[in-house]
Amino acid sequence: MMKEMRVPAIANGTVIDHIPPNVTLKIVDILDVHKELLTIGMNLESSKYRKKGIIKIADKFLTEEETNKIAIIAPTATINIIKDYNDVNKFSPKLPEVVEDIVRCTNPNCITNNEPVKTKFWVVDKENIKIKCNYCERVIGRDEIEIK
Repeated sequence: MMKEMRVPAIANGTVIDHIPPNVTLKIVDILDVHKELLTIGMNLESSKYRKKGIIKIADKFLTEEETNKIAIIAPTATINIIKDYNDVNKFSPKLPEVVEDIVRCTNPNCITNNEPVKTKFWVVDKENIKIKCNYCERVIGRDEIEIK
């Protein structure tokens, strides 16, 4: 007999579900929610994917920039906005055409790594997550992306 642990619902906040397990903690770091009341589940069974991660953050609603960061590293995630214990909005983060001041260019010679210039990347492949630096034109794949 398998025992099941129940996690209490949050009254208000955000639930990020269907996260690839290997990036669950990276999302916690990116969102800088270490001081928030949160619940993290990793390597949970999923009917849609073999394994998944989930993050519940009480009393926090994501900004557009935070949602874009999630779209870059966890495009399969779903975001649920909770108000008064009810799911009022459920959506998948959408990768914008242009990603500004979120990702660090991996080219050490890029002007963004040597001058006070905000980074800007064009999304060249939404499915496989590939972005191209506006300045040095380096193409960066999902596994190489460094969030600022």
